[in-house]
Amino acid sequence: MNRRDFIATMAASPVAAAANVTDQRPAETASTSQARPLAITLLGTGTPAPSLERQSSGYLIEVGSDLIVWDHGPGAHHRLIESGHRTIDVTHAFFTHLHYDHCMDYGRLVLQRWDQGADRIPDLQVFGPPPIARMTEQLFGPDGVYGPDIRARVEHRSSLDVFEARGGKAPRKRPAPRVSEIHAGSVINGTDWKITVGHAQHVQPYLECLAFRLDTREGSICYTGDSGPSDTIVELAKGCDLLIHMNHYFSGTEPTPAYRAACGNHRDNAIIAKRAGVKTLVLTHLLAQIDLPGVREQIVHEIQQVFDGKVVWGEDLMRLGITGARVSTIEPRQG
Repeated sequence: MNRRDFIATMAASPVAAAANVTDQRPAETASTSQARPLAITLLGTGTPAPSLERQSSGYLIEVGSDLIVWDHGPGAHHRLIESGHRTIDVTHAFFTHLHYDHCMDYGRLVLQRWDQGADRIPDLQVFGPPPIARMTEQLFGPDGVYGPDIRARVEHRSSLDVFEARGGKAPRKRPAPRVSEIHAGSVINGTDWKITVGHAQHVQPYLECLAFRLDTREGSICYTGDSGPSDTIVELAKGCDLLIHMNHYFSGTEPTPAYRAACGNHRDNAIIAKRAGVKTLVLTHLLAQIDLPGVREQIVHEIQQVFDGKVVWGEDLMRLGITGARVSTIEPRQG
């Protein structure tokens, strides 16, 4: 079975993750004004390895009137645009850790949002572990990587012509993301949503690595970032409606115990999902070596022998809607 057929079969199956599969997004009602139904789009489900099928890590959450990015690795921003959303509509960006495959498109997000927004939208709110504040300054500050570019766009008449055509009024402001450095235990409260930050077991002490849990009236989503098996992940994900978990490689093929501790494997993920009591497990961060006919089916089968919830093989641009504390829709990538 090829990958596309496998995804379609999984989406249609009761094992897959949704009660219904639909090509239509849930309609907004007058009572919610411009609020969005709770949904998450998988922008990038791959690894650092180059791929046309799977971009690097990135997730887009529609909740209330906010559009939240979780991680933004190479290719994730392109997928965001492919998903039908506008850069200027993104309100918050969260980063689990600063491996490049989780943050390389941060620069693109900030600069395109700033450029297209033409001073008519609030500054992007950014949350991540240290040194996200220093990284932001080194990217967008006057002496940063993009400093000369930004100065030209702020000062040159031709750039100001474009800025004013987009509705901006001189003098033009520089991009100024509002950065908050966070750690395990941090809690961020939004309008009708809360994000709790947990510890992810990955490549400490070189990078601080985090996981996120989103709670709303409609349901809950936990994203582990990159993490091996960990009691802290189990606690963070307790009772979640949707757990998005790194499923990097096939169990038993890890080269060292350190590799397994940092990345986990599909049998580890089954145990974590079972212990946490989650309803649906989404597998992501998938190496090409396991994204093959027969291997995919074996991995899902072996997970289901341990975990009795629903299992989804993640796919770029797959969109999962959550209603009434359950995954109510899966919209596979089109085309």
